[in-house]
Amino acid sequence: MKILLPLLLLAASTFAADYPRVIFSDDFTADGFGKAWGHYKSASVVKGGVLVGITAPASDHSAVDHIRLEGERDLEVSVKFRFASDKAKSFNVWFDDKNYKGSHAGHICQASISPKSVNLSDAKTGGFNLEGGFYDRKKANQLTPEEKKMLAAKAKSFPVKLALQDWHTLVVQTKGDALTVLIDGTAVGSFQSAGIAHDTKSLVSLTTNAVDVEYDDFRLSGIAK
Repeated sequence: MKILLPLLLLAASTFAADYPRVIFSDDFTADGFGKAWGHYKSASVVKGGVLVGITAPASDHSAVDHIRLEGERDLEVSVKFRFASDKAKSFNVWFDDKNYKGSHAGHICQASISPKSVNLSDAKTGGFNLEGGFYDRKKANQLTPEEKKMLAAKAKSFPVKLALQDWHTLVVQTKGDALTVLIDGTAVGSFQSAGIAHDTKSLVSLTTNAVDVEYDDFRLSGIAK
């Protein structure tokens, strides 16, 4: 706590100034998705001025709606969101590098948001790491006790209380090896791990688990060049 608290206070006071360069933004006022958006197994739609995240009922993967960019290490995602009903379980903000072959799907790090918790994780050197067959052995529940202990250290969870149907503003930042989350201008938590420092995060996505998460005023920003 002695180390973490100053980091969080610093992030809360300076996060807007640290990422002044807007790479992409969308307020979803246009009909349908713009051309910049890509999708993976997504039934999401844009209507009524918001992105409505929808995973198709028969889908084997949560809905992914993503933006590609030139690879950068330090990025900030800002997005308004709400859990529109109790069918909404959670959503993820993913930072990926699809050219990176050392992790499943090029996953680097993520922030997962639910009504009760925020979970931050290093996917590159954690649960999606392909080195030595780690990812496949994890899926098969074949990890050794030492590997399970290592995996547990690759993520950190923070409690929150987010009322259904209320709109909130989420900010997710990567800076060096740190992943930081703020909600409604208040620092929720920060997590440091080696994989987060990956230099070429080139795809940012919203993953909806499974339905009834709505998004507005999406912005992707970078540090000054």
